[in-house]
Amino acid sequence: MIPKELLKKIRRIQIFTNRMVNDILAGEYHSTFKGSGIEFDEVREYQPGDDVRSIDWNVTARTGTPHIKRFIEERELTVMLMVDVSSSGYFGSTDKLKNEIAAELCALLAFSAIHNNDKVGLIIFTDRIEQFVPPKKGKKHVLRVIRELLYFQPQRRKTDIELGIAYLNRVLTRKSVVFLVSDFLSEGYERALRVANRKHDVIGVNIVDPREFELPALGFIELMDAETGESIIVDTHDAGLRKGFSLLSSEQMTKRKELFRSMGVDLIEIRTDQPYSDPLLRFFRMREKRH
Repeated sequence: MIPKELLKKIRRIQIFTNRMVNDILAGEYHSTFKGSGIEFDEVREYQPGDDVRSIDWNVTARTGTPHIKRFIEERELTVMLMVDVSSSGYFGSTDKLKNEIAAELCALLAFSAIHNNDKVGLIIFTDRIEQFVPPKKGKKHVLRVIRELLYFQPQRRKTDIELGIAYLNRVLTRKSVVFLVSDFLSEGYERALRVANRKHDVIGVNIVDPREFELPALGFIELMDAETGESIIVDTHDAGLRKGFSLLSSEQMTKRKELFRSMGVDLIEIRTDQPYSDPLLRFFRMREKRH
């Protein structure tokens, strides 16, 4: 049975994301993700203003009256949420952890999808596939996806993005929009990501915390790798150490951005100390202009 506190949290997320979808993101999402093509709708009589290139000459010749073919957009999409739930997500120096931000962001994307009658699926992974929820439509299904993201207890601590993407490539045969949500503290996934992006529209969502880029001057503190359990004690009063830490983190982020750009994969940076709606909205508008 799901605890009452979790049910309340799911309800709060549902209300918040529904409001944001209705007020801000619904139109942006629809404009950004166009569907997989067009399909035939009907043949009707030509009306002033219609595109003459749409005239159906066979029907026109048979009836003696100009007719046009009408097509509509094949709207339905499949949106797959791929979420890294390794132990590094249980970190945050603000009021929310990285994995909490990831869950709320995925809820927002899921509600945007069903608002447009799209299917939503979920892959939860660490260094193994923890959970797979096949794509479906509907509010009830999306609430299940959110519940899994908030309630699921992973069996492993480490991250293997390559394994997660390889699984995606096996189970998802139809071209889909894939949001890969992670802090990307993993290596060796470049080839798998390149293959996935040829088959699907892959979008990276990088969840970061400000303390991953800047250490406060607090004296001696213990830093622990949440995935390996290894720890080290450092003196944060050392200005050179703090500068080196920031420089290394910035270089890693720059390399990641360059890697994604070289593969033609969009990357959205979400910070735990800033509203995630802003970079998401900027991404939607940038994609709409580009396409």
